Amino acid sequence: MRLWLRDHLLELEKNLKAFIAVSVQRAEQEIDHLMPGYTHLQRAQPIRWSHWVLSHAWALARDLERITDLRRRVNVLPLGSGALAGNPFGVDRAFLAKELGFERVSGNSLDATSGRDFVAEFLFVCTMVMTHMSKWAEDLCIYCSKEFAFVTLSDAYSTGSSLMPQKKNPDSLELVRGKAGTVFGSCAGFLMSLKGLPSTYNKDLQEDKAAMFAVADTLASVIPISTGVLSTLTVHPEKMRAGLSVDMLATDVAYYLVRKGIPFRTAHALSGKTISLAEAKNCSLDQLTLEDFKTVHEAFETDITEVWDFEHSVEQYSAAGGTSKAAVMTQIKDLKHVAQDAQ
Repeated sequence: MRLWLRDHLLELEKNLKAFIAVSVQRAEQEIDHLMPGYTHLQRAQPIRWSHWVLSHAWALARDLERITDLRRRVNVLPLGSGALAGNPFGVDRAFLAKELGFERVSGNSLDATSGRDFVAEFLFVCTMVMTHMSKWAEDLCIYCSKEFAFVTLSDAYSTGSSLMPQKKNPDSLELVRGKAGTVFGSCAGFLMSLKGLPSTYNKDLQEDKAAMFAVADTLASVIPISTGVLSTLTVHPEKMRAGLSVDMLATDVAYYLVRKGIPFRTAHALSGKTISLAEAKNCSLDQLTLEDFKTVHEAFETDITEVWDFEHSVEQYSAAGGTSKAAVMTQIKDLKHVAQDAQ
């Protein structure tokens, strides 16, 4: 099992790196597309489409770190532990470990025969991967709906309805989302098998193989399919742009006041007052006059008009990890390094 899983982890790493590589490629090619960013599924602030793409790649990069760390605990030789007490023939376990490519030998024969931490940890890592993929799939299910229409899936990864011919269903994404629950169930189920066992080997432990192989097979199909979805989908930047609205720049009004020397707590409250004023006048924020703004606070000047620029808005987030073009380019550079072994 350890020999098999050690090799399979390399295959899983390769698939994850391929997904990250496609994410980086799309982000680099489509870096100038702006879209609404969401919290609570409500339009919040303008961001770059590439920033959204890379957000999911970063989650998988953490999963790669977990896999690398897990491999150290998988790569331990239990051979020579006997049924439970060890072996009486002076077998050179260190030699066996070297010959089989293991980093070290297990330290206790009782633990070696019954220890399945490495299987449970593999199931958890896969559950985390699938949780991240499910979040990615859910976002795209929303973005490819006609209400949003930010993207269109390739025909190869979507299906028509059995009843309604006008529909194009994101079945591939829904199956990714559904498989996340199945993988989590395997993880939780196997942990329940482990929790009540007495020391050393018990037949319950044969459940390790069913869980490990099933989950491995699931990810071996889900990740490449997801990579195919991402590499072939069509982006509609004009629809993304149409989703931007001036009210999403309300925070930028607060930032404007902060740059005028007003503490953020106060600036935030004043920004809220400008929103209330616009609502009272039944107009958008950018339709308020300078006189309107000055009724809220004297710090407002003619340069308030510079706030109503979505490119200017995203470019202000230039700190590391932000959505400005330079910050996103840095992310691309860093993730290229993560995905360098994808080919």
